[in-house]
Amino acid sequence: MGGALEQRWQTQNICKEIVTVDPVSSKIKSPRDIPVGFKPQVIVFAVKPQSLAEIVKDYKAYAGALVISIAAGKPIAFFEKHLGAAAKIVRSMPNTPASIGKGITVACANKNVSGSEKDMATKLLGAVGEVFWVEKESLLNPVTALSGSGPAYIFLLIETLTKSGIHIGLDATLAEKLARQTVIGSAALAEADTSPASELRKNVTSPGGTTEAAVKMLVAEPGIQKLFDRALKAATQRAEELSG
Repeated sequence: MGGALEQRWQTQNICKEIVTVDPVSSKIKSPRDIPVGFKPQVIVFAVKPQSLAEIVKDYKAYAGALVISIAAGKPIAFFEKHLGAAAKIVRSMPNTPASIGKGITVACANKNVSGSEKDMATKLLGAVGEVFWVEKESLLNPVTALSGSGPAYIFLLIETLTKSGIHIGLDATLAEKLARQTVIGSAALAEADTSPASELRKNVTSPGGTTEAAVKMLVAEPGIQKLFDRALKAATQRAEELSG
């Protein structure tokens, strides 16, 4: 994720005084990699949560920089503990479509972040998709469950449709192509047409037709809604455990 952000920031020339800490795709692995005399305006942590404790503390010397975290599960209090109570922290939750500029990110700032710094964070995070802000940090857990983990649910849908297509007699290659392109096309239609999703669904569902026959099976008890309710609740609870 850090590499995708860096690439778009460089292309759009949003801010040059940035350090992106990403052990995989960034040149910055530790403060030793920061050029002598360079004072970053923004430090972005794109690090796996289990590695953060060993890495973050080394950046305490850059107390004036705005810190943006895209690491799942680590609360603002974690960064304040390691960087100091005066640290300016933005915790964010993007998702993987950000790698192609189609992501969505929800962010939350601590009290030390100024309005102009929040605007800067919006520009930086907005380089890879839409950005929304919440006042309550606790909301980032259900956000993680819905949009952070959400791409996996869509990919699972493609897998499931493919297998079902095979079960009704389609060739595996054709079934996967049909499933993948149907999801791609439907997403593009949802982006182009701002009608509610329920209306888009009704436009495809003719009374007494084939789609209605399938939809009735999907909503029959216990139904797809209750299944997703359980799934997102499980993801939210896990996010809360990781945040703790």
